[in-house]
Amino acid sequence: MNLKIKKKKSALAPNQGKIRPDLIRIASWVRQGSRVLDLGCGDGALLAHVQNNKGVTGVGVEIQDDLVITCVQKGVEVIQQNLEDGLAMFDDRQFDTVVLSQTLQAMKNTEHILMEMSRVARYGIVSFPNFGHWTHGWSILNGRMPVTGQMPYQWYNTPNIHLCTLHDFEALASQLGIKILERATFNEGKEISFMPSWRSTLAVYHFESAPLQSK
Repeated sequence: MNLKIKKKKSALAPNQGKIRPDLIRIASWVRQGSRVLDLGCGDGALLAHVQNNKGVTGVGVEIQDDLVITCVQKGVEVIQQNLEDGLAMFDDRQFDTVVLSQTLQAMKNTEHILMEMSRVARYGIVSFPNFGHWTHGWSILNGRMPVTGQMPYQWYNTPNIHLCTLHDFEALASQLGIKILERATFNEGKEISFMPSWRSTLAVYHFESAPLQSK
């Protein structure tokens, strides 16, 4: 059952509380006063931050009950919904920016969610663990699936079903007509620029959506 929870006034003051470095980078790409949709918004940290600091109108989508409650406590409007069910409840270009943070690799239909992101917003931001990190290759050479801080699960219980490298994602974006505007790469929380394909554990992309399909 879909559950919509109305926004509650935030108890947080502007700039209060720390958020992850990758979320700070994502927030830097969100325009002042814009409309933002955060898919798989978790505890609402990103939306609370941009609402308090950039005056955005934000909506989150989250499936877990406890995280939905935390969002409401932070003053974040949230819809309880499984992303695999699609984004049909949102109109074309209803938002300026749509965010999918560290969730892409767990989606069953990667192409579909990226095209749906393109439909509901002019700009998109997506982040995912970089399977091309050198330690992953080393683990495979030693006959084991990689287990790292960014991907802490064992092969038999991982929610990650579509792992990719930076080049893999960029090729898919080109195939789907998505124009990459900016890229940021991180190694254990620190932004890096040298040899990111091998050294980064997390990649964050800012893109312009593909043109809307004629109906």
